[in-house]
Amino acid sequence: MKIDQLAEHLTIWIKDTVISAGCNGVVFGMSGGIDSSVLAILCRKSFPGTCLGIIMPCISDKKDRLHAEMIAKQYSISTRLVVLDDIYNNLLTILSGDEISSTMGRLAKSNIKPRLRMLVLYYFANQLNYLVVGSSNRCELYIGYFTKHGDGAVDVAPLANLVKTQIRQLALYLGISDEIINKPPSAGLWKGQTDEQEMELTYDQLDKYILTGKSTNKIKNRIEILAKRNLHKSISPIIPPVF
Repeated sequence: MKIDQLAEHLTIWIKDTVISAGCNGVVFGMSGGIDSSVLAILCRKSFPGTCLGIIMPCISDKKDRLHAEMIAKQYSISTRLVVLDDIYNNLLTILSGDEISSTMGRLAKSNIKPRLRMLVLYYFANQLNYLVVGSSNRCELYIGYFTKHGDGAVDVAPLANLVKTQIRQLALYLGISDEIINKPPSAGLWKGQTDEQEMELTYDQLDKYILTGKSTNKIKNRIEILAKRNLHKSISPIIPPVF
């Protein structure tokens, strides 16, 4: 499918899916990254008058907010700014008061951020009768690179069948700036954090393996380890058999 056809297909799919659910529009987070920027533009095309982007800095890089605001302005996307810094810091203070949480690791602390953001998105979704639209791509879903009940907790995932290369192609077609396209992908969990460093894989390596099944044994093993370790994120809660 050509890139213009893909953009049109996803735009129509978002609209049809939301209308079929009896909802009025869509709400989504805007992080200033390539995935969320592509998603925001597609949502704007699907629901020009009833789409809402939420910008939610949470001890975040200031550039991320600027990039999100730049996309919102360029494509006339309605936004709300919800700063989560104080809520996040206060929650960490409360949690660190017991013996277990006082030794809480960096990942446990950082995963609070996407979970707080999802609370905000569902607040607006409930208020407006919108669906929450997520920006997870095929690579992230394949290896479980997302926060359970955080950025993985959405109603609609239009980019879930697209690898990173396809999202870059969409970004170019949609006119997203090179500054955003070429920015190292990051979940913004902590200062200097990048997806590829944390995964110990590049998106090009993931794309190639997912699309062709080919890779070195080292890369294949790393992908399979991550996919197995994170499988619980993608399935319904495990329940015992009927007895």
